[in-house]
Amino acid sequence: MYEILDRINSPEDVKKLNLDELNLLASDIREALFNRLTKFGGHCGPNFGIVECEIAMHYVFSSPKDKFVFDVSHQSYPHKMLTGRRLGYTDDNYFASDSGYTNPEESEHDLFNVGHTSTSISLATGLAKARDIKNTKENIIALIGDGSLSGGEALEGLNVAGSEIKSNLIIIVNDNQQSISETHGGIYENLRRLRESKGTCENNIFKSFNLDYIYEDNGNDIEALIKVFEKVKDIDHPIVVHINTLKGKGFKLAEENKEAWHWTMPFDRETGKSKFSFDGESYVSIAHDFIINKAKSDKNFVVVTPNMPASFALTPQDRQQLGSQFVDVGIAEEQAVAMASGLSKGGANPLVITNTTFIQRAFDQIHQDVCINNNPLTILLNYSSFSGLTDVTHLGIFGISMLSNIPNLVTLAPTCKTELIEMLNWSTSQKAHPVAILLPGNNVEDRKVDTNFENNKFAMEQKGEKVAIIALGDFYQMGEDLAKAIKKQLGFTPTLINPRFASCVDVDLLKSLEKDHKLIVTLEDGIIDGGFGEKVASKLGTSPMLVKNYGLEKKFYDRYDPLELLNELKMTKEFIVEDIKEILK
Repeated sequence: MYEILDRINSPEDVKKLNLDELNLLASDIREALFNRLTKFGGHCGPNFGIVECEIAMHYVFSSPKDKFVFDVSHQSYPHKMLTGRRLGYTDDNYFASDSGYTNPEESEHDLFNVGHTSTSISLATGLAKARDIKNTKENIIALIGDGSLSGGEALEGLNVAGSEIKSNLIIIVNDNQQSISETHGGIYENLRRLRESKGTCENNIFKSFNLDYIYEDNGNDIEALIKVFEKVKDIDHPIVVHINTLKGKGFKLAEENKEAWHWTMPFDRETGKSKFSFDGESYVSIAHDFIINKAKSDKNFVVVTPNMPASFALTPQDRQQLGSQFVDVGIAEEQAVAMASGLSKGGANPLVITNTTFIQRAFDQIHQDVCINNNPLTILLNYSSFSGLTDVTHLGIFGISMLSNIPNLVTLAPTCKTELIEMLNWSTSQKAHPVAILLPGNNVEDRKVDTNFENNKFAMEQKGEKVAIIALGDFYQMGEDLAKAIKKQLGFTPTLINPRFASCVDVDLLKSLEKDHKLIVTLEDGIIDGGFGEKVASKLGTSPMLVKNYGLEKKFYDRYDPLELLNELKMTKEFIVEDIKEILK
């Protein structure tokens, strides 16, 4: 099926090909991308657009002696095929063996586990400095693109590269005029001028960092890229190689709608339609509708996002409708949070939206710029669930322990539709605290809820005896199932509590349980260490009641099956009921 790719087992095989064969290899790689993406999903546009560049990189340079550092690494699929991992794309049985990001455990050609943006230049400066200390001579190549230059760390890396590195460092800027959504920020205006002038315009951001610079307009032309890479190979100082590419090249749908095809679920190649149907209501759609309606009713309401509008289904049409009430700061979480704090101080009503795995990049801004100043704003986070994103670089399971321990930050974990809406209504109306809300990741359920969020009180959903189940957020439904199992198997009705707040403990309610309860069980959708359950256990340290915490271990899980993980951790209702039976003896 693959004319050339089946012969590629290492980069050395790439070097043996002539130009016609290299171009056939590019076609084979795109076919392999189709094979994996249509069946398994993953990052589409970034990989289709970088095929020629990575072929040329492996043709000219000598990995792993020469070191490649991929920014985000969601554009590393062609690189993986060229470094002995083609079966992860050509053979359906091997899909799960490939992580979708660079991974040193997979290959010596991958230097870092990387899934967050704007890091490649900084990592590469460290490699360059280490090489110089050891007095070796390899090339250090950093690849950055997809809007990653807007991240502050990328600019910090450029700053150091242009001043502190006095030896070989090659920075390939993959300029495809696109981020996850459209690009934002003044740096992209300069890239536009550089493209239009073929790299000759007087204002050049890279030269302002004291970096050498070369431009290649034909960034999807293997021959042109080989020539430019041969020019800079073994160079004795840092240089930026600015290449103009087409995101999604070779797949018409991805070329025409770059935002929608940045990442995709499995799809039909001919129609582009997803093979999975998501009809009906979701917590994302509920949050989306709240945002649109809130903007209409509150002219001071402003949505701020670090290039993640799609995470809350905000289409280009939605963003146009929101107008000045929508700000995309580009891939720059620190800017998003600090700007929101400034908006709050200035009298506006800001809502920051992104994914949990990305907000950790703005921990200092939440801590310093927001919470020390106690500026009221709301941070709404998607993919906080352990059953959402499971790649090691994109886990949401650290959100509770990270956010719930920052003073002044009220961290809420809704359990149903009405609770999410009421929490959003409250958080975007109150003026006393900054608030973080963890969007549920399970199926939408609904019930009557307590709408008083001023008193930091837990909600007792069912009064029982002997055992109290305190089930936070996404795990509330697990708590409901556990309560039913206890009644059926152990013959009594346990108490069921929805804590709602991940950042505080309702001590009065806990103390009231001492009279007729022997055990408290906590369930949380995150790691136990520093999490919600430990807060409960700490408050009851001298109480005769026992506390048993259930949650995830403090470790970097990678590509796990959520149901298998619950079994492994003995967190299913069957295991927990057996634990309770033993404790009550």
